[in-house]
Amino acid sequence: MYDYLVVGSGLFGSVFACEAKKYGKKVLVIDKRPNIAGNVYTQEIEGINVHMYGAHIFHTNLKHVWEYVNQFSEFNRFTNSPVANYHGELYSLPFNMYTFNKMWGVVAPEEAAAKIEEQKSKAGITEPQNLEEQAISLVGTDIYEKLIKGYTEKQWGRPCNELPAFIIKRLPVRLTFDNNYFNALYQGIPIGGYTKMVANMLQDIEVQLNVDYLENKAELDQVATKVVYTGPIDAYFDYQLGALEYRSVRFENEILNKVNFQGNAAVNYTDSETPWTRIIEHKWFEFGKDKNGNDLPKTVISREYSSEWNVGDEPYYPVNDEKNSKLYEEYRSLSEKESQVIFGGRLGEYKYYDMDAVIDSALKLAEKELV
Repeated sequence: MYDYLVVGSGLFGSVFACEAKKYGKKVLVIDKRPNIAGNVYTQEIEGINVHMYGAHIFHTNLKHVWEYVNQFSEFNRFTNSPVANYHGELYSLPFNMYTFNKMWGVVAPEEAAAKIEEQKSKAGITEPQNLEEQAISLVGTDIYEKLIKGYTEKQWGRPCNELPAFIIKRLPVRLTFDNNYFNALYQGIPIGGYTKMVANMLQDIEVQLNVDYLENKAELDQVATKVVYTGPIDAYFDYQLGALEYRSVRFENEILNKVNFQGNAAVNYTDSETPWTRIIEHKWFEFGKDKNGNDLPKTVISREYSSEWNVGDEPYYPVNDEKNSKLYEEYRSLSEKESQVIFGGRLGEYKYYDMDAVIDSALKLAEKELV
């Protein structure tokens, strides 16, 4: 009946389905959730597009990806400038001259650089072996202790000296007053929310929701020539080699009868005592306005709690340490024997993907498969 069965309506699956339709292929998209858009799903609450699975800020240096998404949505000019809250002390993220001035009272860039170098030398770090050493080598011990250690250990559930250095290597550190977190040419939020953007991608494509592929695999495999699978690769093989590890996230959403709760879209709580990692105030992704440009009288906040993942929980962040990377390679070897199945996306490839990289990967797959 179909050329492709696409399992999952997140960005990877939706982009591939959209491209396949352009090439005249008959596509069925299924999703076990009651909604499309995967983890970028946004739901309108009190006139606010709430990011139901965590904050998603689109940013990219890939011009072709930016032009691609702009076919399906107009983007606003939102710039990500999060704030760190350490026991009521507020610091700028990314780490920049505002951060260094608040932390040390320095004014000139060379003063900040000298302070970092002094603390790095005192710690005796030459070649960082773990996240703690990598962080200290980037920003010194004071910022590491106040703004990195507690947050990171809450997020990953492991001591920083047991986490790989690469997790924090992309952390922006600037000797300027630039408050833009991302080093990206293009950045913004889809006006009207991500769900609307994905719905436009899936226009005129058959979509079935509340359908669990793995529970109905034998039957569903018969309806299409090929399957594009974007679920967890270990779940596909019924965890026969063991379960890959993830970190999961729990969200507590609250509607508040006030105009402004924290004055910023994202505030990270970097001490170890506060149980949540950050609070998102969703209205500021669209400048506190509704779709007609009016000020919104209420606000919606989400407290995020990081947790260890168990089978059955929603997987978010792959734990790409040596043990899990080795296990993934074993599953990838198994996947190569599934000639009619293509594994893609964050869960199918056990890889932390930014949104632009997911889209780019799906477009490359489409070019390879369809052209």
